[in-house]
Amino acid sequence: MSATISHERKAEAPSISANVRGYAERVRGGDMGALPAVFGLVVLCTVFAVLRPSFLTAGNFANLLTQGAAVTVIAMGLVFVLLLGEIDLSAGFASGVCASILAILLTSQGLPWYVAVGAAILAGVVIGATLGSIVTKLGIPSFVVTLAAFLAFQGLVLLLIKGGTIIAIRDETILAVANKNLPPALGWGLLVAGVVAYAGLQLLRARKRAVRGLASDPISLIAVRVGALALLGGLAVYFLNVERSRNAALVSLAGVPIVVPVIVVLLLIWTFVLRRTAFGRHLYAVGGNAEAARRAGINVDRMKISAFVICSSMAAVGGIIAASRASSVDPNTGGSNVLLYAVGAAVIGGTSLFGGKGRVLDAILGGTVVAVIENGMGLMGYSSGVKFMVTGSVLLLAAGVDALSRKRAAATGLR
Repeated sequence: MSATISHERKAEAPSISANVRGYAERVRGGDMGALPAVFGLVVLCTVFAVLRPSFLTAGNFANLLTQGAAVTVIAMGLVFVLLLGEIDLSAGFASGVCASILAILLTSQGLPWYVAVGAAILAGVVIGATLGSIVTKLGIPSFVVTLAAFLAFQGLVLLLIKGGTIIAIRDETILAVANKNLPPALGWGLLVAGVVAYAGLQLLRARKRAVRGLASDPISLIAVRVGALALLGGLAVYFLNVERSRNAALVSLAGVPIVVPVIVVLLLIWTFVLRRTAFGRHLYAVGGNAEAARRAGINVDRMKISAFVICSSMAAVGGIIAASRASSVDPNTGGSNVLLYAVGAAVIGGTSLFGGKGRVLDAILGGTVVAVIENGMGLMGYSSGVKFMVTGSVLLLAAGVDALSRKRAAATGLR
């Protein structure tokens, strides 16, 4: 009897080595996850740090985080559409439309910032609902619908801001989002609270699974995860709390940029939605096999419309962040390479273009890769043409890894 109980306990709490072996088996089976993005990020940072030591300075680190914030947030929304095997080519200019609405309400109408922000996000909801309804109810491919919207929204931005007019944003709250920092003590406090909350959730989850007789992670593995989070977060907060101003007596630049906890909160919310709710499970099911999901009783049309609503709403948030960083809105807000970088960020991070596989974290990893390429090559003096070529090559490589991983998974029976 004691031997049986001992065996059951071991089955319920596999060792760290067993978890490592399981992860290695999944990788060999084609489930690469975020591994390529993490590997690429390490290689890029190493190369740029060697060639340009200024890449590793505290000031450049903070600039990296704010530089890629808008693209990363838009990519987070695109993950939901890509999970269904769809695409939204209008997300860039949708962010521009929402940013224009924000700027007009703040300046011309003189409304409070929270009203303007609410109106901008509501506009994103309406855009997403409209695009999703056209795709699902009329059966027009999302590529065509969103390409048409891409052109239409580009014109709408010009109409909203009257041609080439630049609308300056002076609201202090909006400007603070991408231009101000948290007090150093608050940055440390948020990190401690986050690590404690993460550790508590991990322990609670393990306990619940153990009570139900399910396999749970060993305490040692949980400790490694919590320790890794504390170490990486601690290093980030430490470097961001370094004074980056050349004249701290006039203005201090020490502290975590406000946009960083904003992105972290969005990550936590959408990760919870995808991993812990019926909506998330249904979204993955539809992305994996829409017909099977429909036969299982899932409202496929509703899921698709919801995904487009989330995508456009996040595009609105990205537009607000972009307007904050630029302190203005102009005809190029949401245009240029914003969409390309956002789609690239989601795919480079590990979200599949074929649907059914992806996480919101992928957008952050991929957005960081794109920002590192843009920033590092800028420090090295390369032109925009070279940056585009390198980013395009990285995107093609990521898509190739995704395709090969799917073939490997199909061959090994994991998909």
